Amino acid sequence: MATDKKIDVRSLTLEVLEKIFVESGEKAFRAKQVYSWLWEKSAADFDQMSNISKELRQKLKEQFTINAVKVHNSQFSNDKTIKNTFKLYDNNLIEGVLIPAPERMTACVSSQVGCSLTCKFCATGYMERKRNLNPDEIYDQVVLLDQQSKANYNQPLTNIVYMGMGEPLLNYANVLKSIERITAEDGLNMAARRITVSTAGIAKMIKKLGDDQVKFNLALSLHAANDKKRNEIMPINEQNSLKALAEALKYYFAKTKNPVTYEYILFDNFNDGLEDAAELASFCKHLPCKVNIIEYNPISFAAFTNTAEDKTDAFAAYLRKQGINVNIRRSRGKDIDAACGQLAVKQQ
Repeated sequence: MATDKKIDVRSLTLEVLEKIFVESGEKAFRAKQVYSWLWEKSAADFDQMSNISKELRQKLKEQFTINAVKVHNSQFSNDKTIKNTFKLYDNNLIEGVLIPAPERMTACVSSQVGCSLTCKFCATGYMERKRNLNPDEIYDQVVLLDQQSKANYNQPLTNIVYMGMGEPLLNYANVLKSIERITAEDGLNMAARRITVSTAGIAKMIKKLGDDQVKFNLALSLHAANDKKRNEIMPINEQNSLKALAEALKYYFAKTKNPVTYEYILFDNFNDGLEDAAELASFCKHLPCKVNIIEYNPISFAAFTNTAEDKTDAFAAYLRKQGINVNIRRSRGKDIDAACGQLAVKQQ
């Protein structure tokens, strides 16, 4: 089985792995055992595979590698949020967050190293995009955060949000593959309805989600329902206008029947007035949806500040009067660099 360059074993399908095993004189069921260790038991090392002979484990080490993600650093917030930087096999850093709440334990995972979208309010937007994450690197974040949840709070993960570093729909194939492994019976066996993928808004990829009839939830980082304002804070809007996004979302809903969540960060004296709420209410009429109003965590690179609590409440009240389902998400982990991208930016 020896080779000059080691193969990332988790990049192979079970069928390919079986073929390699059979061609090298091993039984096909051994490949199934290895595959189970990788995806059901989340083995990070071939030596953990206790029902495989030492001789075969040695052969596996010679031909394959498991590019396991490792916890590089963790910060614990007073509100029990845990923010991690994870180190990848090539020494790049990403971040993932465990967010405990009374009814749920949520893992927030990254999909890219850095980001190419340059949203003006987001710490990750000030980093360059170095590369896409592989499916196993996204999967590993979920495993590590689940382990953290069990070790610190004696509870398993209940929810996963793709809201960390990067734009998931610019890493479409790998994100969907990671979700397939997380939800598969021979993977982590989590329910797709417990997973939410958040996008800054790429119309053609939202339509592709519809064509692929995905079962997970979709969230759109909206933050302004006015093209002029949205262009100012999210340059991606210049190629993906609100009109284009509305059409894509209607197409997505027609294909999947999944309602959409709009994420809306309130910035002081920018998008927090009642006229902004009226524009948002109008945008919400396109399809069944709910709105998460998010408290902003200011970052040193950006001029934005958080809006006052009374304005937040007035904004939410206006939307509710229009019959819109609204949640106010208070900021978590304020004392531990909790704004997206802060921890990894600091440690680069």
